[in-house]
Amino acid sequence: MRFDGHNTRRRQSGAVLAEMALVTPILVFMMLATAEVSRAFIDHNTLTKAVRNGARHVSSFAFQGTTGTVNIGPVLRAEVQNLVVYGNLAGGGTPVLPGLTTANVTVTDIGANNIEVTATHNISGLLGPVLRSFVGGSDINMVFTLEATVTMRAL
Repeated sequence: MRFDGHNTRRRQSGAVLAEMALVTPILVFMMLATAEVSRAFIDHNTLTKAVRNGARHVSSFAFQGTTGTVNIGPVLRAEVQNLVVYGNLAGGGTPVLPGLTTANVTVTDIGANNIEVTATHNISGLLGPVLRSFVGGSDINMVFTLEATVTMRAL
């Protein structure tokens, strides 16, 4: 009996096509999930750096005069909120993260000359509609809350 490699290859081509049809959706989903986690990581890193800048600013100007007590007035609070959201004290321009507002930023005197700056930001996932096409049904809620908190001692 003679081995005919050409016929074997022709019979195998249908199996390769079927395997590719089964594996492709899984690979696409894994790529999208990796992109989603990467985007959330970058957003969290951006939020943390913005909050750190705000905490650094408020810690430098929290002592009013020579009294030695922390005083976070409305002007300083607004400056910190603008610095966290917009990257500048005046509050102009585009936010560092889409959807981030000054209402998402809190500045608190937590005692012992320590100041805490906290910001929260909601990110919505891109995979909700994709998952619906895989499993059927309604959209899956893919909203996650990122929170960054930095505590610094007033200088």
